[in-house]
Amino acid sequence: MSDDSFSATLRKQIVQAVNRVRETTPLAQSFTNFVTMNLVANAQLAAGGTAAMSFLPDDVIDTAEIAGSNYINVGTLLPFFKDALPEIAYKLHKNGKTWVLDPVAAGIGKTRTAILESFRTYTPTIVRGNASEIIALDAMWGLAQNDSTVPGTRPAGVEAVDEVNAAVDAAKRLARHLVKRSPIGAGAVAVSGAVDLVTDGEHVFRLPGGSAMMTKITGAGCSLGGVTATYLAVAEPLVATISASLLYNRASEIAEAKSSGPGSFQVALLDALWTVTAEEVAASEIIID
Repeated sequence: MSDDSFSATLRKQIVQAVNRVRETTPLAQSFTNFVTMNLVANAQLAAGGTAAMSFLPDDVIDTAEIAGSNYINVGTLLPFFKDALPEIAYKLHKNGKTWVLDPVAAGIGKTRTAILESFRTYTPTIVRGNASEIIALDAMWGLAQNDSTVPGTRPAGVEAVDEVNAAVDAAKRLARHLVKRSPIGAGAVAVSGAVDLVTDGEHVFRLPGGSAMMTKITGAGCSLGGVTATYLAVAEPLVATISASLLYNRASEIAEAKSSGPGSFQVALLDALWTVTAEEVAASEIIID
């Protein structure tokens, strides 16, 4: 298939994904951090989906039976999460359920590291994070083996200290691992930055656009993770990841033009997630490496 044909097919799939979310309002439950829970839920609703939040392992596992997909964000941890999250990941994997991981602050703290290391065996379907988090997770899972060119890194709190280009190889390794371990035989990794990157381990897509105002509100990345899970409920992982990222890029551009600061930007972002069309999302620039 030529690049032009591949791109045309992908854009049709993006339109279908956006429209299907709005037509079917799929449920994507979230086990997400306390700081951004409200924005995650509101963003899922604004994108056209349905939200549910829980921290009880049995609730999460039971709800997964009726949810289209799931989202786990490790941003704010409590001690019991060290046992709860590996149990949840195991049950989701055993039951063939799809889920999105946001490995917030990967590389910081023994408890966080233990939780993220446990996901190597019972993997998510999609990983979405900044460059430093993706590099750190790749190292935790030992996917680079003895590759001496792999940089050592750790995020500055929840912020990246690496550029997206530094995470390309790590993202591809992670994606290939997800595909290999996935109950559905597919997976994808998204790296957020000035130009977002998405890969399924074989293809690499760069997604220019978006707004720098996304860095001025708490929860932009977390809510994107939740919306990615919403899209994963209706589309295969690569299409879901690209569709959600492009939706956010276009919505944030619209929101920036209509806002005067972080407060109004957040409100305008939710409005834009609601009003931007599937055709606008699919028309966004996509660069295929």
